[in-house]
Amino acid sequence: MVRHNNQLPDNLPQLQNLIKRDAESYKDEFQQQYRHFLSSLEVFALSPGEENKSLDELVIFIAQVAQCYPAECLQFPQHLVDLLKNHATTLHPGMRNCFVKALILMRNKSLIPALDLLELFFQLLRCPDKHLRTFLQNHIIADIKNMNSKHKDMKLNSTLQNFMYSMLKDANPKAAKMSLDIMIELYRKNIWNDAKTVNVIANEGCFSKMTKVMVASLKFFLGYDEENAGSNDSDSDDNVDLKSAMMQSRVNKKTKKRKKQLEVLKRQAVKAQKKKERAPSFNFSAIHLIHNAQGFAEALFKQLQNGNERFEVKLMHLDVISRLIGIHQLFLFSFYPYITRFMQPHQRQVTRILQFAAQASHELVPGDVVEPILKTVANNFITERNSSDVMAIGLNATREICQRCPLAMGEDLLRDLAMYKTYKEKSVMMAARSLIMLYREQLPALLHKKDRGRLTEAQAESKPRAYGEIQVHETVPGAEALLKKLKPASISSDEDSDSEMSQGEWVDVSHSDNEASSNEESDDNEEESEVESESEENSTEESNGEVSSVILSDVKKNTEKESAKELALTRIFTDEDFKRINAANLKKTVTNARKRPLEKESSELVKLDSIEMIYKKRKHDRESRLETVKDGRVDREKYGWKDGRKNPECSKTNREKRKRKNFIMMRHKAQSKGKKSFREKQQALRRHLLHQKKMK
Repeated sequence: MVRHNNQLPDNLPQLQNLIKRDAESYKDEFQQQYRHFLSSLEVFALSPGEENKSLDELVIFIAQVAQCYPAECLQFPQHLVDLLKNHATTLHPGMRNCFVKALILMRNKSLIPALDLLELFFQLLRCPDKHLRTFLQNHIIADIKNMNSKHKDMKLNSTLQNFMYSMLKDANPKAAKMSLDIMIELYRKNIWNDAKTVNVIANEGCFSKMTKVMVASLKFFLGYDEENAGSNDSDSDDNVDLKSAMMQSRVNKKTKKRKKQLEVLKRQAVKAQKKKERAPSFNFSAIHLIHNAQGFAEALFKQLQNGNERFEVKLMHLDVISRLIGIHQLFLFSFYPYITRFMQPHQRQVTRILQFAAQASHELVPGDVVEPILKTVANNFITERNSSDVMAIGLNATREICQRCPLAMGEDLLRDLAMYKTYKEKSVMMAARSLIMLYREQLPALLHKKDRGRLTEAQAESKPRAYGEIQVHETVPGAEALLKKLKPASISSDEDSDSEMSQGEWVDVSHSDNEASSNEESDDNEEESEVESESEENSTEESNGEVSSVILSDVKKNTEKESAKELALTRIFTDEDFKRINAANLKKTVTNARKRPLEKESSELVKLDSIEMIYKKRKHDRESRLETVKDGRVDREKYGWKDGRKNPECSKTNREKRKRKNFIMMRHKAQSKGKKSFREKQQALRRHLLHQKKMK
């Protein structure tokens, strides 16, 4: 190999390439450059605010070839770390970025321990350099992710977490905010998704004196970014209209580009189908991992009452508190009178405030606590002095609150609101009917008899629960549906007994005690029984027949329940069995009048659309359509055919005049537009040629 020693000191990229090929042959050149680095570093330490491009190149060069000479470069990272620690804020931005990049290069080659470097980078977050802070944030997240890719290093994670928790209390707001962003990003990437991280953000971030840190922590518990990320990921794959694409490819011209696009759509459709068939992965949100939810909600509410933040921050507080109350079923009775103050139609973001009131309602809250909210909504929103949209929003909010706390509604208030079912505006009418349908399922006794509707089988079986009552099932509800097609040996005896009962022998079994007592009374009073008339005997036979039919149905139900209970204890149900059970339970909720079941909201949170959803009946009369047309013509150029005339008052062509003439005058022209025969065309051409010949 030919060596050019005279050019190597001035050509660092060439020397770097040669060292990576043959490190031993160029060890002397490297030592020369390293001594030059040490001398340049001493000079640079005297004035760290100035830029030194030669030192910049030397640092990157040594970082690139440090793995070739580990003994000589043992103190190289420490020199850079000491320089960054001592002069972090006074260093020139370009030189500071150079030193950081050199350390990251050596960290990627595993020449520096991760803990020491990450602690230094967390301290550098205090620097007033936005580009550097963003660069460090991305590296810290990527480095911690790589360290936990194969298996989680609990000791390293615990040390880094403790250091980062202390950074949340830092006096520098930028460093504290950046540390919080790193923790939130690591939580979203399922690296630090433990309860310790969540509770530190709750206890330190949500009560920070810095508004930016507090707002970022509240947004973390509201999950704004997670919802947006999930919607963006799902939109690209799930919304694939393969049917229309196949139709377009069948009709349109066949090209290579369209064929390629169709293949891409087919792959996306297959991917979306596999995604739907995949088992769902349930990931608890951060608000479920809070240890002391009651204390956290009380502290947040106290901070809200004593604070003087802007209205948007207050709404975030109300949102987090309402979610805590609803998800963890907390008791915070002072929250409801506080939120009642904002329930006015003219209030800014009033629909969100109504949403928070619904989220804070649950079954364990006494009805007396939530009832003032319903009365406030009824007095301020559901009155005829307001517009129909305001009334509909008030009724929707009432429905959402009562869906989670049905005992809060009083009988008088419910019957007053139910009278809006015949209101002239459709939006109010539909909202009132949705409230009626809710209480048909929950507490039909509160409604007027005419509003209860036709009783379904599910409503007949269900019983209204009192405050705090928990419904406990002894068996799988609806398991009786499996008895119709199943005939195992264990159930054959029960079916035989049912058949015997249906033949008339059930009377002896169910009324043995009554008949014994009646026989004793008849023995004692034989003379009185002989005096009874024939008409009384006939009436008693009819009443006994009605009672017997009721008893027969009750006995059948009891035997079916016992058989279903025994079946559930002795057999493991398959997916097909559960499908049949769900179908039977669904059938119970449907009557002849209602062909489909009611949709029940099972989400923990209240959707804003369910409150703002208003049914509108569009106006189709001629006057309203003309008004919209005229509004669209405002500030618009004159419509019509542009003839290109500079002066609109000048004469027009015959073609333009023909459009405005009477039809009688132009009828012969319209008749001539029909298709001519070949003979007529010949004659017309001959006449035209003769006319031209005469003109000449």
